Amino acid sequence: MSGAIASDLESEIIDGTLEAGTRLDETVLARRFAVSRTPVREALQLLTARALVERVPYRGVIVSEISRAQIEELFEAMGELEALCGGAAAVRMSIRERAEMLELHRRMESLAARGERAAYDEANAAFHRRLFDGAHNRYLTEAAEALRVKLAPFRRAQLADAARMRSSSREHAEIVAAICERDPDAAARALRRHLVSAAAQILTRWAQGGEAGAEMDTGAAPQDPQRGADSQGG
Repeated sequence: MSGAIASDLESEIIDGTLEAGTRLDETVLARRFAVSRTPVREALQLLTARALVERVPYRGVIVSEISRAQIEELFEAMGELEALCGGAAAVRMSIRERAEMLELHRRMESLAARGERAAYDEANAAFHRRLFDGAHNRYLTEAAEALRVKLAPFRRAQLADAARMRSSSREHAEIVAAICERDPDAAARALRRHLVSAAAQILTRWAQGGEAGAEMDTGAAPQDPQRGADSQGG
């Protein structure tokens, strides 16, 4: 339940429905989602870990101000980390690991073709975890996983578009081919292109969603805390 609440709230933060500075009141959110305050509190902890909200003394949990530049930097950093993991995986993965990644990719192709977004999103997370694990370097894996947590909401958001989901699957085909062919340079290049493509999609979505990203860049004035809480009641 807490994961579902966090997912709903992160979508509203990313598309600008919940603006920077909005206070997220546990009681109001518990009433909105028809749950106790415990799963709401857990959901807010998840959002804090993803840097989408922050706890401010005397104000409570506030939606963070996230700039376009920050999103670009996150995707750039993730691209470099995934390129490192992919290059290492291309030479270190076992035959079994390569076969499992290939099988997962084929399943994802079917999901993308059918437009099954939720299942594709879940499989996509598993795909990238296999990539991290395939590097066989626990420090590199830990760094990639830590950044993945912060970037996960934005990666899910960009897969909301069916065309992007299909293009993501095609990009995965290039990554898998490079890894199966034990070509670390090709794997690294494919992963950098994959992250650039994902970043372009989420930034375009922001621009089309009422210029929410531009408002964040210019430092939109925080909402009145009580007004922000009241706005979530419906």
